[in-house]
Amino acid sequence: MKYFSEEAIDRIIEMAWEDRTPFEAITFQFQLSEQETIELMRREMKPSSFKMWRERVQGRKTKHAKLRDSDINRFKCTLQRQITHNKISKRR
Repeated sequence: MKYFSEEAIDRIIEMAWEDRTPFEAITFQFQLSEQETIELMRREMKPSSFKMWRERVQGRKTKHAKLRDSDINRFKCTLQRQITHNKISKRR
């Protein structure tokens, strides 16, 4: 089991909830496999929230790089700005 700070856990959960962030981005940034991410989500979330999340992401093309369009090769939206200290800078 890998240990993360509260800030890192918050960011992993945020990335896992984002529809357009693939599990591979979480692996790239935190060295967590998809299965380890699922285990972290199960451990850190209420059972009802975890169940809702699993139903949403299971088989979703945007959450799995292999299922994505080959034209999409980025981990974040082009409109998303720099992420600093677990907060996404707001657009002005």
